[in-house]
Amino acid sequence: MNLPPKVTPRAFARLAEINDAAPDGRPGQALRVAVAGGGCSGFQYDIRMDDAAEDDLVLEAGGQRVLVDPVSLPFLAGATIDWSDELIGARFTIDNPNASSSCGCGTSFSI
Repeated sequence: MNLPPKVTPRAFARLAEINDAAPDGRPGQALRVAVAGGGCSGFQYDIRMDDAAEDDLVLEAGGQRVLVDPVSLPFLAGATIDWSDELIGARFTIDNPNASSSCGCGTSFSI
C-alpha cells in the first residue's frame, strides 16, 4: 500500500496564517494539492485554496486541512508538503519520491 503524503508543521502554520488573513467571505478554506498533466516535465502541481470534495483525502492538524483528490493521490504517495520561505521566494513545496526529475520552477515533474 502506498503511504499517504505528509504535511509539515511549517506548512500547516503557514496555512493558518493565510486563513487568519482571509477576507470575511472565505476563511477556513483548505489547501488543495493536486497533480495535472502539463508543465515543463509532463506533470505539474496545482496548489490552491479550495473547499473539500466528498472523496478527498483530508490531512488535518491544528484546525487546518490539506486536500488531495483520489486521482492525484498515487502521484503524491509518500510526498512531503512543506512551506519554504527563502530569499528566492516563499511557496508551498513538495518533496516527491515518485518524481524521477523536476523542472527548475519546482512545480513541474516527471515520473
